[in-house]
Amino acid sequence: MNNHSLAPWPGELAPREKLLRDGAAALSDVELLAIFLRTGFPGVHVMSRAEQLLRQFGSLHRLVSADYAQLCAQKGVGDATYSQLSATSELAFRCFSSRLTQEDALLNPQVTRNYLQSLLTHREREVFLVLLLDNQHRVLRHQEMFAGSISSVVVHPREIVREALKANAAAIILAHNHPSGRAEPSLADRQITEQIVNACQLLEIRVLDHLVIGRGECVSFAERGWL
Repeated sequence: MNNHSLAPWPGELAPREKLLRDGAAALSDVELLAIFLRTGFPGVHVMSRAEQLLRQFGSLHRLVSADYAQLCAQKGVGDATYSQLSATSELAFRCFSSRLTQEDALLNPQVTRNYLQSLLTHREREVFLVLLLDNQHRVLRHQEMFAGSISSVVVHPREIVREALKANAAAIILAHNHPSGRAEPSLADRQITEQIVNACQLLEIRVLDHLVIGRGECVSFAERGWL
């Protein structure tokens, strides 16, 4: 085994051995990425390589979501690594999507959050979307309704109601991102949510939640008692 492979980081258990002993959830982002990369390059241990990539992109999600030009501009990253990272991202997205179409979204709130985070965390401008649900709270589809600037988005409740009727949805979950990274809802977020709830009530469409997605965090209106 060469000195830039998955050999143990000085003083620590090798990531693969740690995974087998403690499970994947016990690994840091650097360790997970190191297992994926498998090797560094001459003079650079794979853990250092993983740290450099995460530092360059700012987070694991931004790394996996990066486009071809951004990724392949990094030393040691070529078509194979880009293809694997893109496939991994799409695999995770389809996994969350598949579970949501088969299960009650309210009974699996973490899956719902993961799904929405995969859709919104990397977006550089505010995007407001709606999960359209059937009467068993299974996801029919998601619909990106409005896009705005880096700090705001204009939302029209009437358009949301129209989309819900078109899909024959019995309930909806609202979601939007805060590109600043802070998920704390603003007063405007609360006001537009109230308007959407009032519009939907007229047609007996339930608004189950509004999730605000930040960088690594998520705020639920339902959990705050605001719905």
